[in-house]
Formats: sequence, C-alpha cells, structure tokens
Amino acid sequence: MNPEKVLFGFFIVLALTLNFGFFVGELDNPDHHHVYELFAVVVVNLVATVLKFGDRTQMGAVLLATSLVALLQLFAAALVWTVAVHVTETGLTTVTMASIVSLSGGAMLANVVSVVLLIIETVMLRR
Repeated sequence: MNPEKVLFGFFIVLALTLNFGFFVGELDNPDHHHVYELFAVVVVNLVATVLKFGDRTQMGAVLLATSLVALLQLFAAALVWTVAVHVTETGLTTVTMASIVSLSGGAMLANVVSVVLLIIETVMLRR
C-alpha cells in the first residue's frame, strides 16, 4: 500500500462528498446551503489539487486538469457569494443562490470525473 496514494484518494473522495453535501437541497433556497460547507469544499479541493502536482503521468495531468476546473468553479461560487453579501448588499436572493449552487454543481461534476479516473487508474494498476 502506498500512503501517498491513500492520502490522495482520501482528499479526492472527501472533496466529492463535501461538494455533494453542499449541492443537495433546493437550488434557490439559501437555508439549504451553508457558507462554511462551501468553504470546506474549497479548502479540500485546494489540498487535493496540490497533491496532484507531483504526478507526472498522463493520468496525473488529466486529474490535475479536472481539479483545476473544480477549483475555478468553486472560486467563482465563493466570489458570487462574497459580492452578493458584502459588496452589493443585496443578500442571497434566489437568483444568486441558484448561481452559487449551479457553480458548485459544475465543480461536483469535475470531482466525479476525478474519482472515476482514480478508479480507472487503480483498476489498471498491475502488480
């Protein structure tokens, strides 16, 4: 067992599950989506992305690309949340919340692709 692969797999799956937890709920209801959960998703995705930097294989490059996509969408969601609450002072309207959750859903799709690629890499691993 490779401890580095275990840690990498742990953060990939944790990023997906946290993102799913934030995504679940009514799309436009701010009560169903908590800001701290979005923060946790961003941090875990950031750690998972940093762990991918050392892999020089083709699969590692694709995993890094999917993680960067997830991070970009999560940063956009956090930016929309911050601007809506602290800059424009309009608060979390239904339209704003729908945009944030939609961006999180895109990041979740990228995380699903990462987990699928990780499973494929694990299955193809020869002893």
